[in-house]
Amino acid sequence: MTKWIETELAGWGRFPVLEHARVARPEGLRDVFGALAAREGEPIIAHGLGRSYGDAALLSEGRVILSRRLDRMLAFDAETGWLRCESGVSLQEVIETFLPRGFFPPVVPGTQFVTVGGAVGCNIHGKSHGEYGCFGDHVRRIELLTGRGDVVLCDRETEPELFWATIGGMGLTGFILSVEMQLIEVANRAIAMESIRVENLDEFFEVSGEATDLPLSMAWVDCVKTGAAMGRGIYMRGRHADPGVSVEQGAADRLVELIGQVVDGRGLESDVWVNSTTMRLFNEAYFRKEPAGRRTAAVDYLPFFFPLDAVPNWNYLYGKRGFLQYQLVVPSEEVVRTCLDEISGSGLASFLAVIKKFGDRDHGGLSFPMGGTTLALDFANVGVDLFRLFDRLDAIVLEDGGRVYLGKDARL
Repeated sequence: MTKWIETELAGWGRFPVLEHARVARPEGLRDVFGALAAREGEPIIAHGLGRSYGDAALLSEGRVILSRRLDRMLAFDAETGWLRCESGVSLQEVIETFLPRGFFPPVVPGTQFVTVGGAVGCNIHGKSHGEYGCFGDHVRRIELLTGRGDVVLCDRETEPELFWATIGGMGLTGFILSVEMQLIEVANRAIAMESIRVENLDEFFEVSGEATDLPLSMAWVDCVKTGAAMGRGIYMRGRHADPGVSVEQGAADRLVELIGQVVDGRGLESDVWVNSTTMRLFNEAYFRKEPAGRRTAAVDYLPFFFPLDAVPNWNYLYGKRGFLQYQLVVPSEEVVRTCLDEISGSGLASFLAVIKKFGDRDHGGLSFPMGGTTLALDFANVGVDLFRLFDRLDAIVLEDGGRVYLGKDARL
């Protein structure tokens, strides 16, 4: 029998926090149906591994079904790479199961700790958008439990409107039971990478516009700097390596790996770590760690795709008030500069900022990516001044016809 219990629940940013969320933890599909039947007319949302930064998978007036235990692999075709699995399977589990067999998801976000259902609901993007688009572009079929209690198999031919509304639909069309997704073939776990230290935003756009056979790309950017150095950072691009290439692990990689083995962010929870001084020092050190010019290497997929996963529970370093991420996409390169001006002028610089170019494809519905440049920034939750900054950024983004990523948002 499905039980509804009260517990504290939050997204990855730990803001907002529901102190008395009503949740169910189904062990199997029968329990999901039972939870729906016992909801007493209240709305329901699905919640996977909690890596949406804000309130996308929370309901202050309603109930939450935790999908994490729906984690069975159901079928796999090694000839075509098609995988069918339950929605609570994580991308980490997909990778660890199928990378040894020569397969990898074509689209992954900045963490591997997200569920397949969450990846569909947010229609996640990654470093490969120009080459592979979004996660939903590689989904063939979705098994969906609707609010009426119906189970619907939808794809591009059967219930196509429901299929495309569910991809990027933020869980609003129903509870995803299972997904059929296609993996791509890879030779090994190595990424052939090129890293370039760019001195300002102009150089970032110049480098990102170069013709290259490296379709995976992103850049860390220093949003503390102003003037001629605005937008300086480290641009990284790569591709899955050819057969026979082995991983080159440098001293910095070994140090990060060691830190991840002994450090857990929960034990370092404090409001003192993230402030204007530490932000300046971190940004300066991160920029200087990369030598000037260009560097090539064969690196492991983990630090390339998922660098922040190296430190468990790093979100606790922002303290008890949590943090918010603001991720925008705008068509105009000049508007990116305007946003960085606004951020640096506010005195609320982001500790971690990522910038990358999207491909030209538009995915429709509530999906986030569009042709243009996306900028993602993490801010410690300092209260009203931060929300006023976000209001100003909203106005800039809206004026340019841009978007804010609902999978990261905690306030709209």
